[in-house]
Amino acid sequence: MTLLMVEGCLSLILFALAFSWPRIGNSIFTRIENAFRSLARRRGLSVLVVGLTAICLRLAMLPIIPIPLPFVPDDFSFLLAAQTFASGRLTNPTPAMWVHFETIHVTMVPTYMSMYFPAQGLVLAAAKVLTGQPWFGVLLMGALMCAALCWMLQAWLPAEWALLGGMIAVIRLALFSYWMNTYSGGGSVAALGGALVLGSLPRLTRTAKTRYAVLLALGMVLMGTTRPYESMLMTLPVAAYLLHWLWKGSNRPSAAKMMRIAVAPLLVLVAGASFLGYYDYRAFGHATTLPYTVDRAEYAMAPYYIWQQPRPEPLYRHEVMRHFYYVNELKGFQEVKDAVVAQTIVKGVRAFEFYAGILLLIPLIMVRRIFLDRRIRFLLLCVLILTAGMMIEIFFIPHYIAPFTAAFYAIGLQMMRHLRVWKPGGQPVGRGMVRMMMVACVLLAGMRVYAGPLHLRLAKWPPSAWADKWYGPDHFGTERAQADANLNALPGKQLAIVRYSSQHNPFDEWVYNAADIDGAKVVWAREMDTADNLKLLGYYKDRQVWLVQPDQQPVSITPYPKPMQP
Repeated sequence: MTLLMVEGCLSLILFALAFSWPRIGNSIFTRIENAFRSLARRRGLSVLVVGLTAICLRLAMLPIIPIPLPFVPDDFSFLLAAQTFASGRLTNPTPAMWVHFETIHVTMVPTYMSMYFPAQGLVLAAAKVLTGQPWFGVLLMGALMCAALCWMLQAWLPAEWALLGGMIAVIRLALFSYWMNTYSGGGSVAALGGALVLGSLPRLTRTAKTRYAVLLALGMVLMGTTRPYESMLMTLPVAAYLLHWLWKGSNRPSAAKMMRIAVAPLLVLVAGASFLGYYDYRAFGHATTLPYTVDRAEYAMAPYYIWQQPRPEPLYRHEVMRHFYYVNELKGFQEVKDAVVAQTIVKGVRAFEFYAGILLLIPLIMVRRIFLDRRIRFLLLCVLILTAGMMIEIFFIPHYIAPFTAAFYAIGLQMMRHLRVWKPGGQPVGRGMVRMMMVACVLLAGMRVYAGPLHLRLAKWPPSAWADKWYGPDHFGTERAQADANLNALPGKQLAIVRYSSQHNPFDEWVYNAADIDGAKVVWAREMDTADNLKLLGYYKDRQVWLVQPDQQPVSITPYPKPMQP
């Protein structure tokens, strides 16, 4: 039985229980809720408690769910960026034997660097420099995200509901999701940025204080250096909100005060844009050449938006890369373009599965009231704009919409508030449902931690849909990590030449290297034709050479047979 099936069954049971005995455990729940409200009234302490809870619980689970290993292309790409930044460089020169090192989501020309925007790599690099372990950057960003969500919710909802939202985020996002258990995507960074923007906006328009303008600008920078397209979708309603305040707001500041308020956030925005422009210049050749652009032009056929046409097939030097860009991407593009509405619904289902699962869908029975609720009307507008933006975008992974995480939580919690006061037949059924949902969240978290002893099936390799599941991936990537460790333990420098079978899964990529390839203890390279292999062996003549065949069971690592001269 899978954990998702358990969640579905548990949701049905608790739904029925709340209808049958809505006052069950009333005295116990009342005491817990009173203590919860007492903490929630201390707003600053609540935010701190949420962040520390995320850190402490995830660290406590390390004996059971250890620090993750990189296992998908995005992981290795972001870790390349982290190692580069940690070395004091913005990028790396193209390696001499680069055709043997071509790999998914890594740019080789004009420089050797991750194809992604830099924020996630900078976070990982800072943690690597300070602690030696880049994953602690992921941990810290997850905790800051949850704390910022609580802070944002305090601006839109009563304090106790903001605290509840922060704790739900800890359980669903900071403990078990792939945002915490991989190095990919930067979901926590983008969600932190979105929470700062949406939390600062109402505070700024109520108080006209500079600190909220600065936090709003900082949130914009965090979003723009992780998910720029979705950040633009967020910026549109936020800009309209601010313009309306400046034009018709009852407490809008004077022109002179507005100029003073605007100086610091403008400096933040200019600094962020300047850094990104300089980074793009160094890594990709021009200040206006954004990350993704060079790599996609070199390797991809599928475009990002439905009105675009596929690119001609480029020259692929490696079949595994052609398989990724043709089979995994181009066919997905055709499916979306041929059924835009149906695929948009699929994207919505995947988003609900990640951000809410089954259990937290129960408050959707209050969805009609939400559209009549003025308190969160602006957040609903934000989500509607996001939906329109997602309809024209081809690909979807939950972290793409991470800037809107705070809006999702605010809307969901407001539905939960309406559900709590629902009394069909005069019975406090809604209150019982909300209480049972929170009990179920805690139970499901415990089941995830002890999924092994409970014989609950989790996502397995290959990772077909692990990103959508709230409980995240298992400990993948062990075989490559073990092979790399074994080669590193050998005396002298090593060259690992990888040979895949015709049935190899391109997501299980083994050819990833350090930022300084030539200086690395182990170099991973692709096997090519005899002439190219001889050039590779001649260049690395001081290294012991191994043939690595990942698709054999067990993985085969044997001395590389010296090719015959052509």
